[in-house]
Amino acid sequence: MDERYLAGDIGGTKTRLALFSHVNGACEALEKETFRSQEYESLEAIIQVYLREKQYQITGASFGVAGPIIGDKARVTNLHWVVDKDSLQEYLGGVKVHLLNDLHAISSAVPNLQPDEFEELIPGEAIAQGAIGVIAPGTGLGEGFLIWDGEHYQPHPSEGGHTSFGPETSLQLELLNHMDDIYNHVSYERVCSGLGIANLYNFLKEVKGLDEPDWLHEHLQEAQDPTPIIAEVALKGEAEICVQTMDLFVSILGSEAGNLALTLLATGGIYLAGGIPRRIMPLVRGDLFKQGFLDKGRFAGMLTRVPVYVITHPHAGVFGAACHGLQNLS
Repeated sequence: MDERYLAGDIGGTKTRLALFSHVNGACEALEKETFRSQEYESLEAIIQVYLREKQYQITGASFGVAGPIIGDKARVTNLHWVVDKDSLQEYLGGVKVHLLNDLHAISSAVPNLQPDEFEELIPGEAIAQGAIGVIAPGTGLGEGFLIWDGEHYQPHPSEGGHTSFGPETSLQLELLNHMDDIYNHVSYERVCSGLGIANLYNFLKEVKGLDEPDWLHEHLQEAQDPTPIIAEVALKGEAEICVQTMDLFVSILGSEAGNLALTLLATGGIYLAGGIPRRIMPLVRGDLFKQGFLDKGRFAGMLTRVPVYVITHPHAGVFGAACHGLQNLS
């Protein structure tokens, strides 16, 4: 029976699983499949469906999870699951299982990306072995980083997406005051993620009085997730409220990416990951992201030397989880 390594990217909206060959390493996922997380009671339930008709010996597994890893357990952000390492090891027949924060997994992918798996967004002067920051707006907002240990880049997770939102403009200050009336704490995730895009849209509609066309209202009412509709309409320029929503999102994303670059002294660059940036490339290539990134007063000059990239690998989380697992098989 052929041996395969199981890797997964576990998110609040989607769970992606893939099998990797030990011979080929983490370079290529042999069999990939995506599941809607909320339609299943647990990760084990998804694995059961995924492996049902596959005749392989699973020799190990590694999962990037959207949520903090505490001990050997992870509670998935924006989902009711608890992912338990011991339970997974028992379910998979006792093989070694790695649980990673999803940004730990994506960060593990960065040193292994091929040149055609990322694009330069803002040119700069990356310093070899310099610190690297990763920021990933998806369902939530993840942040991670890589530090050179003398031989390799070591990835580290963080919960930077849950730090306090700091407005940069009068409009953003209005947004903060509005959000503060709703939530006890307004984090960057509340305004810079898939969930955040919906919050920005509602703010512009309810507080700023932007018009919502009837056809758009109907589409949003029918949708389980309004974010893809808002982004698509903005890209087509079909409704001003969507255009302004995504402009506000891109500005905040640029600002927080700049914050991360300063916090880490990220001379190795900043990488945008997650599902949203690569889907709205025309918007993040515009001036608003760059303005938000560079608007750091006395340190703007330093940030002009920090390159910014967008990861275009469609399954960087799974790929990174596999990289980590296959490099730590023993």
